[in-house]
Amino acid sequence: MKLFVSRPMPDAVLEAAQAEFDVTVRSSNAPLTQKEMVAALTDFDVILPTLRDMFQAPVFAACPNPRARLLANFGVGYNHIDVAAAQAAGLLVSNTPGAVTDATADIALTLMLMSARRAGEGERLLRAGNWHGWHPTQMLGLHMSGKRLGIIGMGRIGQAIARRAHFGFGMGVHYVTRTPKTLPDLPDAVAEPDLHAMLRVVDMVVIAVPASPQTHHLMGAKEFAAMQPHAHVINIARGDIVDETALIDALDAGQIAGAGLDVYEFEPRVPQALIDREDVVLLPHLGTAALEVRTQMGLMAVANSVAFKRGLELPNGV
Repeated sequence: MKLFVSRPMPDAVLEAAQAEFDVTVRSSNAPLTQKEMVAALTDFDVILPTLRDMFQAPVFAACPNPRARLLANFGVGYNHIDVAAAQAAGLLVSNTPGAVTDATADIALTLMLMSARRAGEGERLLRAGNWHGWHPTQMLGLHMSGKRLGIIGMGRIGQAIARRAHFGFGMGVHYVTRTPKTLPDLPDAVAEPDLHAMLRVVDMVVIAVPASPQTHHLMGAKEFAAMQPHAHVINIARGDIVDETALIDALDAGQIAGAGLDVYEFEPRVPQALIDREDVVLLPHLGTAALEVRTQMGLMAVANSVAFKRGLELPNGV
């Protein structure tokens, strides 16, 4: 059985794949073109794609009789894949949940601290040779301990962020979620009735929902206007959940104090208006960027592929 891997992967992932499949690894880190996607669907039994490999309906329409029967996505998010179109073309789709939870939560806390305590701005000041020594009113930021955290989405990642914030920093946890949750390890967490009710009372907001048509621009002008002027917004989910134009306008107007972003609406393009701001922390999508995490993700994708090869139920089918 032939397996196509769309990007270079950690050695352990490739070794596991090569033990089970005839593997072709594409050498480029750029997203697949439509021509490449059609060729992969035509020539391979299993495809291991990842973020920005846009397996959308036009791709399947261009390959009406694909050889491929599985898209074993590398990543928990799969909004780049039109699952309905893939299934209609006869393909299964899987992802890699769980492997990314702790690493993504860690990045959320990194951005929370960096944004609240102006760490990026401070490092730029020092590196530019403009730091002239400590003084009592230098670069005063938001003291994060004991503040109220609002989490949009209370799945695995949202809960991992909540535990870190509550038990590590004594933060009160508020959240909104589509599905009611029982949180025995966070008995004091407050389930808010709606997003705007939560935004009005919290000091920091973290976005931890999947990308979908329902969450597109979930944070827009009305939502930023509902936030407190000292509050910060953090996005570690998907870029298009935030209306970046509305975010820039809110920062310009002083409606919020700052933002920390690991993902972008038109990634990898980042608006110059965000790059130029000192009150925004920008990371290059580092959420899962640790070797052991990326290896675990890859091994999960391979495990899904092996289950398909053997006619078993996919461990992580979507």
